[in-house]
Amino acid sequence: MKTHMKSNQKQTEYIQQLEGKCKLQEDKITMLEHKLDWLEEQIRLNQHKKFGASSEKTTFDDHMALVFNEAEGFQKDDIPEPTIEEVTYKRKKAVGQKDEMLKDLRAETIVYELPEAEQVCPDCGESRHVMGKEIRRELKIIPAQVEVVEHVQLIYSCRSCEKTAERVSIAKAKCPQPIIKGSIASPSAVAHIMTEKFVKGTPIYRQEQDYKRNGIQLSRQTMSNWVNRSSLDWLALIYGELKAEIIKRDLLSADETTLQVLREPGKVAASKSYMWLYRTAADGLDRPIVLYEYQSSRSAQHPKRFLEGYKGFLHSDGYAGYHNLPKDIIICGCLAHVRRKYDEALKSIPQNQQIGSQAAIGKSYCDQLFRIEKQLADVTPEERYEK
Repeated sequence: MKTHMKSNQKQTEYIQQLEGKCKLQEDKITMLEHKLDWLEEQIRLNQHKKFGASSEKTTFDDHMALVFNEAEGFQKDDIPEPTIEEVTYKRKKAVGQKDEMLKDLRAETIVYELPEAEQVCPDCGESRHVMGKEIRRELKIIPAQVEVVEHVQLIYSCRSCEKTAERVSIAKAKCPQPIIKGSIASPSAVAHIMTEKFVKGTPIYRQEQDYKRNGIQLSRQTMSNWVNRSSLDWLALIYGELKAEIIKRDLLSADETTLQVLREPGKVAASKSYMWLYRTAADGLDRPIVLYEYQSSRSAQHPKRFLEGYKGFLHSDGYAGYHNLPKDIIICGCLAHVRRKYDEALKSIPQNQQIGSQAAIGKSYCDQLFRIEKQLADVTPEERYEK
């Protein structure tokens, strides 16, 4: 009897062990299935990034934009009903576009006349008269011209005092100070070099080659000195005034992006550096202020130091560095980054599961909000709030 009871107890323990092992195996299988699903999503997302379109734009033909509230999303009460003619035939007129483009440009007129010998009629010998004219217009481009401006500052003295007085009064005519003392640089020359480099993206060494082709020996070292010196002496003052101005505002945007800096002390050329950006709100009331600040790292101390004294809202992405700022700065999330996550989630799931998915609904919400924002782009903040 005892032997039978022990046998049953062992069987029960064995069965419990098997059940425990099965439960562990089931949990492991479930975990692996979830992991497999996640890996398949990453593969689809990576395949889309590698071979698909990089745009996150939602077109009106996209079925994702029509998940719900289609009619409400496209409704605009102030648009009149189209007539039949407008529906069946509507053409964009191109007449006058050339005149509009050329109207503010300085015009040069060249008149072509017949030689005097040909102004005589070959049939009767009488003089021909002008009966009409044909006009053809061309767009003429004059390459940048380089000139030398010689500043002559006259100095005045008194002849009488020179002969009789112990002290002679001398006066100089007013003359603008050079942008860089002892240099041939002019404000227009430095502005042109900066525009070519920072606006058009033309490196200084290419500008040097361009000047050389035009017979001007202006080295890249000289131009670099002009840019750096003028930035410190003149543009830094404007930068300081603009920074003082944005600190007074109550709404700013901030972001940072990576770049590489060559021959930076203490860093290899392949290492990452950062350009931080701070921008005032585009509220339609004033021209926005956009300031860049270079830093060698992504430390949270940089925005903390730059925004010292600022009290208001800061619109940024989810980088943790912005969330360690003083309590007077309230962080506002970026809906463009929110939408990007929905877009990535949508691309990571199979196409037959996309319609009606949580990712599609989230992305559609963002699209509706952006559509409203676009419609209210040119109104005041008060009007935007009311609408």
